Amino acid sequence: MRVVVLGSGVIGVASAWYLAQEGHEVVVVDRQPEPAMETSFANAGQISPGYSAPWAAPGVPLKAIKWMMQDLAPLRVKPSLDPVMLGWLARMLGNCTQKAYARNKARMLRIAEYSRDCLIELRQETGIEYDNRAKGLIQLFRSEKQLAASADDIRILESCGVRYESLNVDQILQHEPALQHVRDKLVGGLRLPGDETGDCFMFTQRLAERCRELGVEFRFNTHIHKLQVEQDKITGVETDAGLVRGDAYLVAMGSYSPELLSPLGIKAPIYPVKGFSLTIPITDASRAPESTVMDETYKVAVSRLGDRIRVGGTAELTGFDLSTPDSRRANVEFVVNDLFPGSGDPSSVELWTGLRPMTPDGTPILGRTSYQGLYLNTGHGTLGWTMSMGSARYISDIICGKTPAIDTEGLAISRYNR
Repeated sequence: MRVVVLGSGVIGVASAWYLAQEGHEVVVVDRQPEPAMETSFANAGQISPGYSAPWAAPGVPLKAIKWMMQDLAPLRVKPSLDPVMLGWLARMLGNCTQKAYARNKARMLRIAEYSRDCLIELRQETGIEYDNRAKGLIQLFRSEKQLAASADDIRILESCGVRYESLNVDQILQHEPALQHVRDKLVGGLRLPGDETGDCFMFTQRLAERCRELGVEFRFNTHIHKLQVEQDKITGVETDAGLVRGDAYLVAMGSYSPELLSPLGIKAPIYPVKGFSLTIPITDASRAPESTVMDETYKVAVSRLGDRIRVGGTAELTGFDLSTPDSRRANVEFVVNDLFPGSGDPSSVELWTGLRPMTPDGTPILGRTSYQGLYLNTGHGTLGWTMSMGSARYISDIICGKTPAIDTEGLAISRYNR
């Protein structure tokens, strides 16, 4: 079978890998000159199944209002009458109940835990290196209120069989000794020992090379215009380099997926949530993180990637605007300087911004569509790196007619039609 994969981020490349492993002829199409040049380029570096949770949660509407008043707010919403954004926000607010949160988090954990296992298997099989560390993630609490609120997440972790450790400050310092310089700012933490860190860009580039060895064809610098349809069947992809035909078509275009699907009447509720990251060369390793810490107050992650620190976080709802205002840089810069002062060279900071394809319930959209031959692997939000390998293996099984290793409940786009 000939499968056309649209998108060469980590999701698309990982999908191509599994499909090629099954013996299929695979063509990957992307407008960029090489893999992982957009959302996969400089994310926070977390492979964090244990931290997988929807943004739509009880109490978030009130928190969002408070964040609007803060200088270092985790979330900013640009006032707009954009009906797409307003519709997406309405759906997200509809998921801010305890019942919806528990359901959506369980779905996300199902994919993320499976994905981590797939990544470990791939690493053992190929020996691929990507500045990876398997030392867990620590969610840092600066207040007793945050510590108490973590009980709800712990109950869900327990119900899904996810390992965790509740830590006092001394125990946090055993895993992250550099935090001893700021121990008075912490009250406790939640450690997820199964979580990892790694450079998503490096991983995707190296996996793409292995895909080429299996015969995968990459067509870069190729703009995708539309899907060609005859009755209820996809018959090709129209690009600026001509028509690309296959037997099956996989959309893995992140935030740009809805634009391609909408003319077919497929309404994928994915909205671009802009995030920011800083990459800082380490100058004093004793003051740098050992793995990843997530500052629960500012929703910013600080990760160790080889001889660099990656700081990522914050969110803006501003459509497809890729500008990098100084106010958002200040947010992530503050956290790394507050928790790990003196760890890196501030004069050599690299700033990046990207669009995370977020669904209103947090769960990605995986599986078949109503059109014959058309499949989706998109909408992973902030967890594309975390869920990449599991999502790719899952969709490869679906395309190949196999029964996936995890439950399919609630993962397809059909969940929005109920």
